[in-house]
Amino acid sequence: MSLNSPYLRKPTSVSRVMAEVLLAMAPGIAVYAWFFGAGILVQLALATAAALAFEAAFLHMRGRPIKPALADLSAVVTAWLIALSFPSIGPWWLIVVATGFAIIVAKHLYGGLGQNPFNPAMVAYAVMIVAFPALMSQWPGAGQLDASAQLELIFGGARDIDAITAATPLDALRTGLRAEGAGVASLLDGAAFGHIAARGWEWVTAAFLLGGVYLLARRIITWHIPVAFLGTLALLATLASLLAPQAYPGALFSLFSGAAMLGAFFILTDPVSGATTPRGKLIYAAGAALITWIIRHFGAFPDGVAFATLLMNLCVPLIDMKTQPAVFGHKKKG
Repeated sequence: MSLNSPYLRKPTSVSRVMAEVLLAMAPGIAVYAWFFGAGILVQLALATAAALAFEAAFLHMRGRPIKPALADLSAVVTAWLIALSFPSIGPWWLIVVATGFAIIVAKHLYGGLGQNPFNPAMVAYAVMIVAFPALMSQWPGAGQLDASAQLELIFGGARDIDAITAATPLDALRTGLRAEGAGVASLLDGAAFGHIAARGWEWVTAAFLLGGVYLLARRIITWHIPVAFLGTLALLATLASLLAPQAYPGALFSLFSGAAMLGAFFILTDPVSGATTPRGKLIYAAGAALITWIIRHFGAFPDGVAFATLLMNLCVPLIDMKTQPAVFGHKKKG
């Protein structure tokens, strides 16, 4: 009998997993910077510095070791998700306050890494979009602002909302449908849109898809959440488009707009706040897709990934409890 059982795996450290996640985000960040400017790099730096500072300060207050916690890179992953979810030309204090809220309130007040029931980055996004809706809607258009203009806006420049912003694809489409009364097809023919979604954003989303495939190949995440989320979102979009083609965009637009890919591979797959059982992951992700689609088309916000994630985080304990597989060698009751 072999002592090297095939089901044994080499232990995986938190720092290695987080490093892989950061690496997987790199293609999306690079494409983001290419199309929308260096502002995103500044926001990433601000969020990272703030996350590490708040993490160290709060660990010191709690009397916990600081160096191991900073080295595990979990705070950096949270910081990057916040930066990628926020407008890249938002004022510096917005990203700093959001990061502090995520680290202190959504993470450490629940006990720290592994104890938080909600995704910290999405908590920060939800709080900031409710508190500062105007600032959270100021997104640059592709090639609209050079690096110096973005830096001026981030660090205290005058903020003329109409002059410096371009609507995200979801917001532009929804506004057009409600205000202009035009159909989806005519709106998508506009200059702001590309082959699938908005100019630039479709390539950013495709790059996050590439990063997600990398995580799957490296077995950092399993297929259940991405497939269930994207599949359910695509199904809902397809059915709605078939029933009312003038009012609802098809599957490709839905998948390559907003935070769909970022959510599917990097947000919903959070091992702490997400579902853990195989069947539970399918239910969790499908529910998030349903809520996302409803918020996008009937809610007050253009994208619903953050709120869908938080609402499904609430359901995780029940989902995991009801979908626990039978213990090996025992029949499942019921």
